[in-house]
Amino acid sequence: MKTVIPVLFLAATAMAQNYTAEQTTEAGVAIVRLGDAAHGVEVSVMPSIGNRAYEMKVHGHNVLFFSGNDLAQYEKRPAMEGVPFLAPWANRLDENAFWANGKKYLLNLGLGNLSLSPLPIHGLLVSSPLWKVTEVAADEHSAHVTSRLEFWRYPELMAQWPFAHEYEMTYRLADGMLEVQTTVANYSREDMPLVIGFHPYYRIPDVPRDEWIAHVPARQAVITDARLIPTGEYKPIDLPDPLPLKGRTLDNGYRDLVRDAEGRAVFSIEARGKKVEALFGRNYPVAVIWEPPGREFICFEPMTGITDAVNLNHAGKYPDLQTIAPGGKWTESFWIRTSGI
Repeated sequence: MKTVIPVLFLAATAMAQNYTAEQTTEAGVAIVRLGDAAHGVEVSVMPSIGNRAYEMKVHGHNVLFFSGNDLAQYEKRPAMEGVPFLAPWANRLDENAFWANGKKYLLNLGLGNLSLSPLPIHGLLVSSPLWKVTEVAADEHSAHVTSRLEFWRYPELMAQWPFAHEYEMTYRLADGMLEVQTTVANYSREDMPLVIGFHPYYRIPDVPRDEWIAHVPARQAVITDARLIPTGEYKPIDLPDPLPLKGRTLDNGYRDLVRDAEGRAVFSIEARGKKVEALFGRNYPVAVIWEPPGREFICFEPMTGITDAVNLNHAGKYPDLQTIAPGGKWTESFWIRTSGI
């Protein structure tokens, strides 16, 4: 018995040291790094740029598309890369306004915090510096960083989306897999529409995109007009499975997702024995897939509803709008895992 106790102690200590979490800076930009030495995974997050994860390195190879070699310059001109968070609405609205609880709310174009292309797109927080880190920790099971954005504190945000609410996001690295958990709390006195999402950019390191094969676990495709605004109609998915990406361009929404025994919809790309997977929790019932020509990435985007869900719901074309009751909270996760890298 005397010989067993020290062995158990040493094993527990080694396991605890496997996971690391640290706050540091790079080129003057504050970052948080999570490490999983046993699986060779390191995740880097920039809280001051939309609380965005920009690297998930697996044995030194980044499976997230990110071109910002100089973080100081990137902070001045951030691009849509890594894992952008889209809120309080994801993707496009069909006009410079939205409907909620039978009321029409006009967006203020003069405030300068909207992205128009030409319709309002991707919400207000893609590159927001307003996130505050609340916890950075590691133990024998995982490493994580939690940050919070108190939307209700900022008049320029409330002027566009007048629901008092806040976001809490946790990046958790465990067993080589990254979980991105988001909680939204509604402090207002009315139901708040929930139309958030993420826009992650995935890649297979050192393999051209023309060689990638995708898996899309969906049964229906969203029909859109020329502006990429859904009509409220759907059609059976017409993509082959597996799906070769060579010569293909996608910018489509999908729903009626096929889920595994744990309730997660598993999207993937693979080539040369390497695989990158994105797993959506149940409260992400919609995926948008973006794969533009000539770019070495694909986006599997977890969404709480189809594009323009708030306005389509008001028009009677989308009954599946998620909402958060006054004083209520909503929580869901998506995960990123790899193999063969």
